[in-house]
Amino acid sequence: MNGAAKLSVVSFSLIYLLLLVVLFIMRRAKVDKTRLLIIASVRMTVQMVLVGFILQYILGNPHPVFVILFLASMVAFSIHRALAKHRELNRRFKLYVAGALSLSGLTVLAYFVCAVVGKSFFDAQFTIPLAGMIIGNSMTGVSLALKTFTEGVDGGRKQIEALLNLGVPPREILHPFLSTALETALLPTINSMLGLGIIFLPGMMTGQILSGTLPTTAIMYQIAVIIANCTSVCLTTFFSLSLGYRTMYNGRNQYIGYRKEQ
Repeated sequence: MNGAAKLSVVSFSLIYLLLLVVLFIMRRAKVDKTRLLIIASVRMTVQMVLVGFILQYILGNPHPVFVILFLASMVAFSIHRALAKHRELNRRFKLYVAGALSLSGLTVLAYFVCAVVGKSFFDAQFTIPLAGMIIGNSMTGVSLALKTFTEGVDGGRKQIEALLNLGVPPREILHPFLSTALETALLPTINSMLGLGIIFLPGMMTGQILSGTLPTTAIMYQIAVIIANCTSVCLTTFFSLSLGYRTMYNGRNQYIGYRKEQ
């Protein structure tokens, strides 16, 4: 197979013309998010360029410390983003989410890199790109789960209070909300599995093929990534909620909620 087709700065910049189409339609449809789209596009470009230079330096100067620092910053930012829209959660709940996101993501990543790929965990060429996909998907999954869980609890407040008055333990009352949230977190990945290869070709597989990798190799990597993502999302969400919802009732089985102040 031929190698990757190199893009010049001029040819690459042509892709931004497509955003003009999006902006035009948004204005015609009176969608008041044009400024947000522009900011997001600029921010994405700046962030990706910076990461590109950082990765180029790390790959050119391989050292375990660089990998650890990069992973630490990645995990820290993912925790921040996952909890950014859930500031109302009590402190213990937040700690459980942070712990679950860190440990689940890194455990699945270590298994993938060391057992499946057969490389050192500190091999930046494999660990960092795979970490971005695994931890990023875990962040998205747990964010969806927290949104579903908190909205479900808030919407079912009267039902919760009625069951509490009947003497039903809070743990039994809250478990259905956990199940629904876990299902919501997993659905995007499961839907991707159902359509993989027939309806769409995922980004990683497409990128590898464009760079000259054999399709069979790209397919194996993509399947492995999807399964790793599914596992990481499941573990992160399950442990975040199964530990977090225990902070919503005290030792006397009294319901106190998930907010900082109840």
